[in-house]
Amino acid sequence: MRWLNLALLILFPLSWFAPLMRAAVLPLFGMDEISVVTGLQSLWGTDAALALLVTFLAVFAPYAKTIGLSLIHFDLLKPAALPVLSVLGKLAMADVFLIALYIVLAKGAGVVTVETAWGLWLFTGCILASLLVSARTKA
Repeated sequence: MRWLNLALLILFPLSWFAPLMRAAVLPLFGMDEISVVTGLQSLWGTDAALALLVTFLAVFAPYAKTIGLSLIHFDLLKPAALPVLSVLGKLAMADVFLIALYIVLAKGAGVVTVETAWGLWLFTGCILASLLVSARTKA
């Protein structure tokens, strides 16, 4: 589990830059790729409070949890920290739910064309792998 967790230290940042979805008002003119980072950039310009929340859920929570689990695996942090790390993992999964909700809402509007991209699967896989590592890490 410790090696899977160390791999997540590389895979999480990759997933933040990977395309989560492609969206366009009129797909005939090409579709814009949206990643966690480009989404955050747009949010910071329009709604700083939401941007702060999404930054915490998508970037800080999963990465802090992964670092914490690595510290536990290498005996640099006491396993008593596992409950806090578990909460961070659940908050990170909430972000995947929000992204999925946005896709469903955009598709339901009928005006915007939205396609999921490989980055959504990578990001979701990273969150799920992190939950698995957390569940298998003993206190």
